[in-house]
Amino acid sequence: MQRFLVLVYGVLSYVIFFATFVYAIGFVGNLWVPKSIDSVPQAPFAQALLINLGLLALVAVQQGLMARPSFKRWLVRFLPKAAERSSCVLISSLALIVLFRFWEPMGGVVWDITDETSQILMHSVFFFGWFMLLACTFLIDHFDLFGLRQVWRNLCKQAHQELPFLTPFVSKLVRRPLYLGWLFAFWATPTMTAAHLLFAIATTAYIFILIQFEERDMDQRCATNPNAGVALAAMGLVLPWIHRG
Repeated sequence: MQRFLVLVYGVLSYVIFFATFVYAIGFVGNLWVPKSIDSVPQAPFAQALLINLGLLALVAVQQGLMARPSFKRWLVRFLPKAAERSSCVLISSLALIVLFRFWEPMGGVVWDITDETSQILMHSVFFFGWFMLLACTFLIDHFDLFGLRQVWRNLCKQAHQELPFLTPFVSKLVRRPLYLGWLFAFWATPTMTAAHLLFAIATTAYIFILIQFEERDMDQRCATNPNAGVALAAMGLVLPWIHRG
């Protein structure tokens, strides 16, 4: 029964992640969702700026905390080891839901592209970025990255097994294809507002800071364990779901 409940927990965590991922596309791209990054401003600019900075800091701190091995050791004191990755995915998704819910549009236009062809190009790059992100997870191991493989193996009473280090073929062209996907998704917009610019700058700065730490961690782990596993290849997904393994 416990193994079955862990499986249900992992599947629900994945469903919440995927719904959050789809909502994130609409949120950043101002598509479909009731409240997006550029909805009608409701608060004064200074107040909105402080709230949004706080939300971005919350997500950054949450990501940084959950990436630490000490947090993972603490987490498995209360949850089965098989549920660790699913828990990280779930908590990260919940943090993003909080950001989506309390984000304050700020108004103000930094640039506005009116040419129809250029607008289509921008939207194409935007969707390509999100597609690139999702495609790369499957090129690595989508189900391991988001915890489904772990809970399924646990149900089948199979011991956890690290996957061999994997490098998608696109990595031969781009060192960090997943990071590049995030940059496309965050910056490709025909209308750049103050809120969107704040979001893009903050997330981009966070990505480049994390690259430095993750390169160091990758060198250390590969030196001690050449088969460190798929989690190392997934470092480009540090925003917003996957953490260092």
